[in-house]
Amino acid sequence: MNRRDMTKGCCSAVAAMIGDQLNHFAFASEDDKDRDILVVVFLRGGCDGLSLVAPAADKDYIAARGGNLAVQTSGTDMGLELDYTLNNTGFWLHPKAGALHELYKNKDLAIIHACGLTNGTRSHFDAIDLMERGTPSDKSTTTGWLTRHLNSINATGLTNAFSVGQSAPVSLLGNTSAISLKEMNDFKISSDDQFNSTLMKLYNGTGPLHKAGRSTLEAIEYIRNKAQVDGSGDFDAYKAEAKYPEGWPADSLTKSLKTVGQLIKMDVGLNVATVDFGGWDNHEGQNYIFPLLTNALSQCLGAFYNDMHQYHKKLTVVVMSEFGRRLKANESWGTDHGHGGVMMVLGGNVEGGKMYGTWPGLATEQLDNRVDLAVTTDYRTVLSEILSKRLANNAVDKVFPGLATNTPLGICRI
Repeated sequence: MNRRDMTKGCCSAVAAMIGDQLNHFAFASEDDKDRDILVVVFLRGGCDGLSLVAPAADKDYIAARGGNLAVQTSGTDMGLELDYTLNNTGFWLHPKAGALHELYKNKDLAIIHACGLTNGTRSHFDAIDLMERGTPSDKSTTTGWLTRHLNSINATGLTNAFSVGQSAPVSLLGNTSAISLKEMNDFKISSDDQFNSTLMKLYNGTGPLHKAGRSTLEAIEYIRNKAQVDGSGDFDAYKAEAKYPEGWPADSLTKSLKTVGQLIKMDVGLNVATVDFGGWDNHEGQNYIFPLLTNALSQCLGAFYNDMHQYHKKLTVVVMSEFGRRLKANESWGTDHGHGGVMMVLGGNVEGGKMYGTWPGLATEQLDNRVDLAVTTDYRTVLSEILSKRLANNAVDKVFPGLATNTPLGICRI
């Protein structure tokens, strides 16, 4: 039994994994607190990068998307123009991405287009699995890329990882020290001190089970003592300093990012957190659901960044998805599984206000298999730069073995 399994029996409010939620926390040792805090926001379902960041004036884009799905360059609901081009192609953020546009204009947000997994699978399961392992050519890898990162920087704090749900994301595959929670007030076992004392005695041995149980209990006690709260589970001393959006579909992402923010403010040595935000598999009715999801994502990230105003120089947020969507809309006014997508990097040491990558074009002969935006930037190149420049990882070749070329794009400052 590892700490994740142990806590499933201890924590009072561990829920089954759902599509939109906080996944993992990983804590560094005291010596590692000068590193950036990395927050990975994964858009589950395959976010349509051609709607989120659209080459809206491109004739091939207009012809393929039509009036219902194409981001417009004029009118009352026009997109938000970005003052940067790739290969002489201009881009517009989706009109519901106003907070992201502000972050971009303030030079805190960088956008990488035509990036993703290089093997071209259109299976959600395979794409997520390979991407989070970090080895697209090797499905047998026994660790995830975040696990290898944590191991290579020797993140040996009191607690190594926190997760929500019954299983960890594949990016932390091989990390046996995961503790599950959904929000900070779930970080308890019982208000009965005698009960907790008895549990500690039960795990007083030297075997793996005893060590896992004891470290879980010690971690829970440490976090709660750090928060200086009583048995009521009140963590309001670290409440949000910004207004987060409410209502569906923002509620779950709001709760997750607020929880990350609380842990950052508690200064417990948070090193890595991963957050899921699902619902992007829009095979039909994309003109209805995509604006709602984009608005929620934009407002939540904007609120989180404002909430973390004291930590901008130590915070890096990366937003990614398993793949993009096809260029041409389908008959149900949705988009099917594609290839190239978009990544975004947010932080106080990000060279923001710029687009990065190589734009391949949308003419039929320029498309992957003549239907999809081609991948011209391996997603691992983006992650490698973040790890090396912001998280002081000098062994990115071990985190992403087999990455053929790894020339930094210049997204982050050292």
